[in-house]
Amino acid sequence: MKNGFRIFDTHVHIGSALHSGREKTAAQMLADMDAYGVDRALLIPFPMVRDYRAQHDLLGAAVRAHPDRFCAAICLDPFVPREKFVDEVRRCTEVLGFVALKLQPKFQPLNPVFERNDFFFEAAARHKLTVVAHTGDGLPFSAPSLYIAPARRFPEVQFVLGHAGGSIFFLESIVAASVCDNISIELSTLMPNHVGDIVSRVKSDRLMIGSDLPECQDVEIGKILNAGYSEADKRNILWNTAERLFGKR
Repeated sequence: MKNGFRIFDTHVHIGSALHSGREKTAAQMLADMDAYGVDRALLIPFPMVRDYRAQHDLLGAAVRAHPDRFCAAICLDPFVPREKFVDEVRRCTEVLGFVALKLQPKFQPLNPVFERNDFFFEAAARHKLTVVAHTGDGLPFSAPSLYIAPARRFPEVQFVLGHAGGSIFFLESIVAASVCDNISIELSTLMPNHVGDIVSRVKSDRLMIGSDLPECQDVEIGKILNAGYSEADKRNILWNTAERLFGKR
């Protein structure tokens, strides 16, 4: 908690990243969260790892050890053999208790517009998972507007646009959320004025914070706490929206 506000960080990574060499343990993440007043966080594997099952097990162990502090998202290459993809989503949901399915099109170039890729969203629907999609860098499949198509085909699935498309494509995230009630926006990496543009156009009960990297937590929280938003908007963005989408099922 910080300044009287509960805080739910909806975008953190632990484990080992094959592409960047970053490593983060659950204990280190908890220390960062305590330092910056973060009450709860959605753990996401790094998008490129040597063994996705091992990374999911690592996150699962963290959730079991600290169920009041962590929940977790599945992230694996959607182009592994289909039966392996389906089995791992099932395992992570039914055995490990994960609550979300992450797509990182910068490293996992799945086209969300084409129906041939609906298996990804069907898996989310089957297990009642929130889809978290990285948007922004990593074009062409990371444009926020592309998620309008699957959001309309799967109205029962909740979608979160990670990074809101970044400072170049954040306007697309506003459009996507405006035309699909099941699209919410995660605000990390944006300039504060761009956050304000989104807050003024999308209801705060569909907005949430994320940090992506632990060194960004204090900055991302400050973009909300230090802005002139109403207390109700701050509580939605810092906690309520995330608790609705990722809280205990």
